[in-house]
Amino acid sequence: MIEIKDLTKQFRLNKQQKKKLGTGAGSVTAVDHINLTCQPGRIFSLLGPNGAGKTTTLRIIATILQPTSGTVRVAGHDVTKEGRAVRSKIGFLTGTTGLYDRLTPDELVTYFGKLNGMDSTTLERRKRDLFHTLEIFSFSSKRIGELSTGMKQKVSIARTMIHDPEVVVFDEPTSGLDVITAEHIIDLIRQCKDDGKTVIFSSHIMSEVDLLCDDLAIIHEGRILYDGAMDDFRAQMVNGSLTKEFIRIVNNAKTQAE
Repeated sequence: MIEIKDLTKQFRLNKQQKKKLGTGAGSVTAVDHINLTCQPGRIFSLLGPNGAGKTTTLRIIATILQPTSGTVRVAGHDVTKEGRAVRSKIGFLTGTTGLYDRLTPDELVTYFGKLNGMDSTTLERRKRDLFHTLEIFSFSSKRIGELSTGMKQKVSIARTMIHDPEVVVFDEPTSGLDVITAEHIIDLIRQCKDDGKTVIFSSHIMSEVDLLCDDLAIIHEGRILYDGAMDDFRAQMVNGSLTKEFIRIVNNAKTQAE
């Protein structure tokens, strides 16, 4: 489970950033007092336009960023006070995940398995299963720097899932990928749900959201505009498509802010 209560994240601005943004303020608020709960066995989608606060929120959940105020608990652990425990329970996958080019997929996934304290027998079994599912065996001994974008993303998936995390965070995981690799990720997200994991993901591909998610939150300028079950959202939609309804809600928020 992920529990977010009154979460705020502010970033300090330097002179160059102030000039670019045309502001005299000393900081910018990326996430503004949000509250969310993501349940095990359900897929939670966080939607929002660029700069809305999605990635900041997901990085706080993954302990990459520290909150300015509020609390986030992952699998019962506080991200600020119990970062190591959170990282042992979580898998974080993004479309821009960096990998070590000089290592092979086999070496990299083994390294992360050992980093998470896995015993050799369990590590080898998990690695074998993941490499089979993701069709990695054919390039498992090549250096990662020689692999295609799709191959690298498959390795990122294996790295993310090797320790069988309870909570999985996907940040634009299929961005820029070919259809076959993207489908592997979609299948993985479904499998995570079937295994009772807590899943939260963001995507600009509305067909993925419509296909996968059980619960939905829309964030704009750091604030939550909608938070509820996907079925309830569909029932109250004014427009016939998720994309048009998303645009309508965001545009209404912009109009009210003017």
